[in-house]
Amino acid sequence: MDLGLNGLRALVTGASRGLGFATAQALAAEGVQVAINSRSVDKLRAAADSLGGVAVAADITEPGAAERVIAETVESLGGLDILITNAGGPPSGAFESFDDAAWEKALDLSLMSHVRLIRAALPHLRRSQAAAVLTITSYSVKQPIPNLVLSNSIRAATVGLTKTLALELGKDGIRFNSILPGWTETERVTELMTFRAGQNGTTVDEEIRKQMAESPLGRMARPDEFAKPAVFLVSPAASYITGVMLTVDGGMVKGTL
Repeated sequence: MDLGLNGLRALVTGASRGLGFATAQALAAEGVQVAINSRSVDKLRAAADSLGGVAVAADITEPGAAERVIAETVESLGGLDILITNAGGPPSGAFESFDDAAWEKALDLSLMSHVRLIRAALPHLRRSQAAAVLTITSYSVKQPIPNLVLSNSIRAATVGLTKTLALELGKDGIRFNSILPGWTETERVTELMTFRAGQNGTTVDEEIRKQMAESPLGRMARPDEFAKPAVFLVSPAASYITGVMLTVDGGMVKGTL
């Protein structure tokens, strides 16, 4: 099936590695002009070179960074059709281990980065004939994950934002969806499993095996298994899909909604 992506212009943030990079890679394979963002300059440039894309280095939690990333992307690509907002998650820990500063930092990372990027991108997306925004969140918004109180709480706000914007801006021809990934083979998941191993006195491999056992499929996802549905959702082939919160979790969410 032709997804209708060839020649469109996309920005993917948090894309020097992991889910963001896999998604940018899949977009590029469909003929999309891709700009990628990360705060890790060396990794970002290497990733962009491998894609034949544009590198826009910035820490999107810093004041003015989101606006600069959008402006540089539009200047490099000549416009913007697709925005995929992705950021690394906040640290693991129990509720009482975090002070106000930790909550504020997590808010900037996991909510306000989406807000600022979308706000800066809207004038450009309104000029597109195939405008789509995808926020990357977590299946924890449906089924909280132990020791991830910051992520569980704040990503739920991002899902609320995404649904609200789907309703508010559909009249402008801009679609908004979110993907709620489950456990996927990325560096971020290795970091979380390392934290669990330290808490439980086990090894990272043991924690990974325990987590895989919770999936009906008996394994974690590969990054490309996340990227493919992400690319579909932002494509013109999904032109009547908006306001969807899609779990890509191997069946780990036990609820029916």
